[in-house]
Amino acid sequence: MFSTKKQIILTIASLLITVFAFAQEREGDTIQTGVIDVVKPYTPSISDAFKVKETPTLDDTETATKKEVKYNIFSFPVASTFTPAKGKAAVVDKAKKVKLYDNYATLGVGTYTTVVGEAYLNHAIGRDQIFSAYVGHHSSQGDIENVLTDNGFSDSKLNLTYTKKDRDYSWTALGGFQYQTYNWYGLQQPLFNQATADSLDVGHSFINGYVGGDIAFEDAIVSSGSVLYRRFGDNLGSGENRFKANAIGTINIQDNDVDVEVFTDYVGGSFDKAYADPNQINYGNFQIGLAPTFQLKQDDLTVDLGVKAVYLNDTEASKSKFFIYPNIAASYRLVDEVLIAFGGVTGGLNQNSYYDFAQENPFVSPNIFIAPTDQQYKAFAGIKGKLSNTMSYSVSGNYTSEKNKALYTNNDITTTSEPYTYGNSFGLVYDDVTTFSVAGELNVDINRNFTLGIKGEYFSYDVTNQMEVWNLPDLTASVFLDYQITDQWFAGANLFYVGERKDQFNIPNLISPNTGIVTLDSYFDANAHVGYHINDRFSVFAKANNIVGEEYTKWQNTPVQGIQFLAGATYKFDFQ
Repeated sequence: MFSTKKQIILTIASLLITVFAFAQEREGDTIQTGVIDVVKPYTPSISDAFKVKETPTLDDTETATKKEVKYNIFSFPVASTFTPAKGKAAVVDKAKKVKLYDNYATLGVGTYTTVVGEAYLNHAIGRDQIFSAYVGHHSSQGDIENVLTDNGFSDSKLNLTYTKKDRDYSWTALGGFQYQTYNWYGLQQPLFNQATADSLDVGHSFINGYVGGDIAFEDAIVSSGSVLYRRFGDNLGSGENRFKANAIGTINIQDNDVDVEVFTDYVGGSFDKAYADPNQINYGNFQIGLAPTFQLKQDDLTVDLGVKAVYLNDTEASKSKFFIYPNIAASYRLVDEVLIAFGGVTGGLNQNSYYDFAQENPFVSPNIFIAPTDQQYKAFAGIKGKLSNTMSYSVSGNYTSEKNKALYTNNDITTTSEPYTYGNSFGLVYDDVTTFSVAGELNVDINRNFTLGIKGEYFSYDVTNQMEVWNLPDLTASVFLDYQITDQWFAGANLFYVGERKDQFNIPNLISPNTGIVTLDSYFDANAHVGYHINDRFSVFAKANNIVGEEYTKWQNTPVQGIQFLAGATYKFDFQ
């Protein structure tokens, strides 16, 4: 037994010596030895959790009972000398309620024996009916320096309106009358003397009467419509009839709304004689048209796509023609309300009339030729927007092509028995004209007490047959100002500038007439007014016109009055 254990110990010792010797021999090898420890992965075990009971067990042999606590308050009076001040509501300044009146009357008189008067009457008949009337008069004796004949004028008018409102629609009936007197005082000087002027009756008058009405519907296919008939003439045998009617509605095509306008316009009349011969002049132009428009909206872009189709019938010449015009407009908000770009192309057949020409130039002769103007297209583009909450602007460019555009020209001197044949009246010529213009506008509306508007436009023309584009200015500008200084005082001003114009003149000669071109100087006209409200009903005012005092000629040989002053009063009232 002992020998056996001894053998085992010897064997183990020999093995250790052998291993140690082997290790000493491997010491010079390039491969380094290493030790690899094998560790058994850690496998933890989770024991059951011990949950604390919500209601612990009390080991006390006796549970104590809470005692009831009673509170008692012992009050006694205390003398005090403090007296709080009573609160006072802050006073708010209230603006005095402005009394609005339904009626007013104005009367003013001034230099050159000028009289201005007008009255407006408005009366409600029940809750849904209103009747109104306007009466106006403006006259002056003229007294223009260096003029050989009478040069006064007068303009009197009466307008009546009746309006009725129902639940689904409202309509208005209107009518009126106007009487105007003027003088052909523009005799060429020194060609004619005072003796010739005294032999001429240069006075003439216009008479105008009209009736019409309009109607508007709620939630109907036809949204609105209007009709107007006008009879216009003069004291020399001229007469003209004008009838206009239109209707506007909306139709649905494949779930898209299309706005449609249907219109008709007729003008016809006659002049007792032509300018240079005794033959009567008759004219008549009838047109009917259709103008559908479809609007597209997407985010900040709005586009109106449409066309205008017009049929024209010249009733005197028995000729007809059909026209188609573009009717396209678009706008895009680049920067909200600050910067909006717009543009488009439109056109139309513009109906001319004796009434329109006489209102623009009261010195036309009673034998002009009336024909419509074909505005083939008007292309425009520009920007507009607001610089601030009180200031808005607009800048645009326009290019217009017109066929048969009417131009005023000074009539030839024929020295007949008619008082308008001495170079003191105007006729018409028609020509094809293209116009390029650039316009700008600035409006300032700080509050109800102050408003300011500035406008300007430059024109460049190209005419086909005439030597010049007669009596059209190359530049126009205007400034308008209204200022409520205090509750009682108010003031305002308006300024106008018109650039140079060209016109032709004719001087008779025994061999041949001598025709030339005259340049009408540009002119500036400044007007201002000031007023004072004595009370809610009564106010007084004073006006000054043509403050510069320049006796410019708006039309050839027809100078205007110099500086003019006028004062008057206005009274407001209600019917009890």
